[in-house]
Amino acid sequence: MILLFDIGNTHTHVGLAGSKRVLRHLNIPTGSWGGRAAMKRLRDFAGRSRIDGAALCSVVPERTGQVVSAFRRLSTGACVQLTHDCPLGIAIDYPRPGTIGPDRLANAIAARERHGAPCVVVDFGTAVTFDVVDRKGAYVGGVIAPGISAMTDYLHEKTALLPRIEIRDTEAAVGKNTEQAMRIGAVHGYRGLIREILSGIRAELKTRKLPVVATGGCAKLIATGMKEITAVDPLLTLEGLRLVWNRTP
Repeated sequence: MILLFDIGNTHTHVGLAGSKRVLRHLNIPTGSWGGRAAMKRLRDFAGRSRIDGAALCSVVPERTGQVVSAFRRLSTGACVQLTHDCPLGIAIDYPRPGTIGPDRLANAIAARERHGAPCVVVDFGTAVTFDVVDRKGAYVGGVIAPGISAMTDYLHEKTALLPRIEIRDTEAAVGKNTEQAMRIGAVHGYRGLIREILSGIRAELKTRKLPVVATGGCAKLIATGMKEITAVDPLLTLEGLRLVWNRTP
């Protein structure tokens, strides 16, 4: 068995995988690494499984070492940190490959493997990212926009009267109270943002058929009713890490 760590700004998505698939997963707050609670959760998660190694990607460098240290308490196996120099299984057509977020590479790897090329991944995290694989199977770049929670939290923090809201869907197009009005702006407006960006990507790739895979916290919510999104895969990033582990000598 191997452990998989997708270290994000808010949560670390942890997976346990065999050679063919991710078997189970959980989230651990990224800020908690280095403490006893995170280590206990990791031990309980691994259980009695024999841990042969790990693969990780991180967008929080100051936490990466803490995650590696936690892994070392469970195993002496190899720990592969995903970078553009790893055996990815896809080409990279990008001016400075070292600046690509490793989680974005993991997403592209898994989407290319599962859905072919061209394809797009939309990852709903603290930021929403779009990652594009062209018809030749190469990673060619993407788009970064504020995450839906960042948008709603900003409204709450920068205004005197707008509340912090729970993000959920609503069928209404006109809000009858402040919370409903904010939800419409967030959820419906966000779908409009996703739709417009995907339209531009499709035009630039010059393709009608374009698999679009959504992943991340709000993926299922935003994808509801959007014909542009063809699949929702909450384990996509972990699957990309598993594939890189399998391809590493």
